[in-house]
Amino acid sequence: MSDGHQVHTHLVGVEDAGVPHEVDAVVVGAGFAGVYALHRLRTLGLTVQVLEAGSDIGGTWYHNRYPGARCDIESLDYSYSFDDDLQQEWHWTERYAAQPELLRYIRHVADRYDLWRDIRLDSRVDAATFDEASSRWTVRTEHGEVFSARFCILATGVLSVAQVPDIAGLESFQGQWFHTGDWPHEGVDASGKRVGVIGTGSSATQLVPVVAEQAGHLTVFQRTANFVMPAQNHPMIEQVEREWKAEYPERRAKARVSGFGHNQLSNPKRAMEVSPEERRREFELRWQLGGLYMMRAFSDILVDPVANEECAEFVRGKIREIVADPEVAELLSPRGFHFGTKRLCSGTDYYETFNRENVTLVDVRTAPIERITPTGLRTTAAEYDLDVLIFATGFDAMTGSMLKIDIRGLDGRTLREKWAHGPRSYLGVAPAGFPNLFIVAGPGSPSVFSNMVNSIEQHVEWIAALIEHAALRGARRVEATEEAEQAWIDHVNEAAGRTLYVRSPNSWYFGANTPGKPRVFMPYVGGVGTYRHLADDVAAKDYEGFLIS
Repeated sequence: MSDGHQVHTHLVGVEDAGVPHEVDAVVVGAGFAGVYALHRLRTLGLTVQVLEAGSDIGGTWYHNRYPGARCDIESLDYSYSFDDDLQQEWHWTERYAAQPELLRYIRHVADRYDLWRDIRLDSRVDAATFDEASSRWTVRTEHGEVFSARFCILATGVLSVAQVPDIAGLESFQGQWFHTGDWPHEGVDASGKRVGVIGTGSSATQLVPVVAEQAGHLTVFQRTANFVMPAQNHPMIEQVEREWKAEYPERRAKARVSGFGHNQLSNPKRAMEVSPEERRREFELRWQLGGLYMMRAFSDILVDPVANEECAEFVRGKIREIVADPEVAELLSPRGFHFGTKRLCSGTDYYETFNRENVTLVDVRTAPIERITPTGLRTTAAEYDLDVLIFATGFDAMTGSMLKIDIRGLDGRTLREKWAHGPRSYLGVAPAGFPNLFIVAGPGSPSVFSNMVNSIEQHVEWIAALIEHAALRGARRVEATEEAEQAWIDHVNEAAGRTLYVRSPNSWYFGANTPGKPRVFMPYVGGVGTYRHLADDVAAKDYEGFLIS
C-alpha cells in the first residue's frame, strides 16, 4: 500500500480454512462505522475482528473515487468527535473534503489508534449464523475463514452496493463502462472521448462538471431532474478552522441534539408567516451559503407543501437564470416531487455545465433508453455514439449490503426472510429474532437523514454501552423483543407520515430505485436529537425492549 500505511490483506491457507477464530466481536465493514466500532469496543477490553471486503479501509470513500467525489457536510463537522486531540490536530484543506482527503483521514485514524492489526482486508463476509446453544455467531468469509464471536456488528454502510440497471445490450458494448460507486483506482481517461453519463443524482452532479472539461463530448441521460445546490466549496479559511476548533465542545454538543446532526444554520420561522420579500432573502442567503443549507431555510420546508413549493420555485428560478437555453433549463427543473424528498444534491457548476458546447442533455423520460449498442446507446428517439459509458445510477440503499450476506438468526430464519416486506428492527439497531446482532446507522435510524459520522458515533457508543451492560450482568444474550420492534416501526412510520416524504415515494429512501424491493420508507425522520433522547431513555430504563439473559 502506498503512503506508508501498513495494510493487512489476509489470504487463507490450508491450515486455517474452516478453523474458527474466537473473538468477542466481529465487525463487518471498515468504513467510518467499522473503524470506530473497533476502537470503541477495544476500550471495553473486548477482542475484535473487523472483516472488510475491500482492499483498504474507508468504505464509501474507498470505492467512490469518481472525479469530483466529496462530502456534502462541512469537513469540520463530517469528522470524528470522540477524541479532542484528534479533531484538534487534523487539518482539513477544503470546506468540503474530497474523496482522497477523506481516505487519508480515516487511514490516519487507523494509524493513530493502532487499528490495522485487527482489520482483515479482502475478506468479504458471505454468511453469519447464530448458534442458540452457545449464544455465539459463526461468521464466514468467501475465502473460507470462520470466526466465532459473541457479538456481530454490521457496519456495512447504507450506500455501498452499486446498482447497474438491467439495460439490454450492455454486454455488447465495445467501449469502456464504469459505475461511480466502483470507480477504477487508476482513474478513467476521458480526454477527447465521447462520454455518456446515465443518471443525475448526487454522484452525477459532482462528476458531470469535471468530466465535461475532459471529454470531447459529454451526453447526460436524465430521467428525473434533481435539485442541485451550489456547494460554494473553497479552500479552508484559517480563521474559520481556528474558531471551529476553539468552539468544538459547544458545536459537537449542538450537533448531537440538532435535527440533522450538524451545525448548519436552521431558521425556526415558518415560511408563510413572513413576507414574500423576507422569504426570498432567506432563500437567497441559503443559496449563497451553499451545500444543504436550503433544507433549513424555514422550519416547515419538509412539512408544508406551500412552503416547499415556494422553495422549489426559487431554485427553478435560479436554474432559469443560469442555463442559457430555456428548453434545457426547463428539462433541468425538477417537477413532480417535493423539494428535499429526493436526496438534495450539492455540486460545483452543475447547471453551468449545460451551457458548454460539448455537453448535451437527453430526456429519457419522454424517450426511454431502448438498449446499449456495440457503439453506444439507443433511445426510442435517437442513437448516440459513445466511447465511455458511466452509470451514476446509485445503490441498493440501506439494506442491500446486509441482505447480500446469508444472515440466520433464531430457528434458522434469514434476515432476508424477515425483511421480505421491508426492514424491521428495534431503534434501527437490533432486529428481533437475531440475538447479539447490531446494525450501525441502518434503516429505522436517522442514518442518511443526518451527518453520518455523528450518527455512527452515537450508534457505536450506544451499542458498546449495551454490550458492557450485558457483560456486567453476566449475560450472554441480548435480544430485542417483537413488541418493542413493532412499536418502533410504528413510530418511524408515524414520524414519516407528518412529512412530505410520504407524498413523494419514488425515491431510494423507499427503495424505489431497486427492482423488486418492497416500497417502505426506511430512514427515521424524527431528528437526530429526538432519536438520541429516545435511545438514551431506553438505556436509562434498563434497556427496555431488550431481553438480556
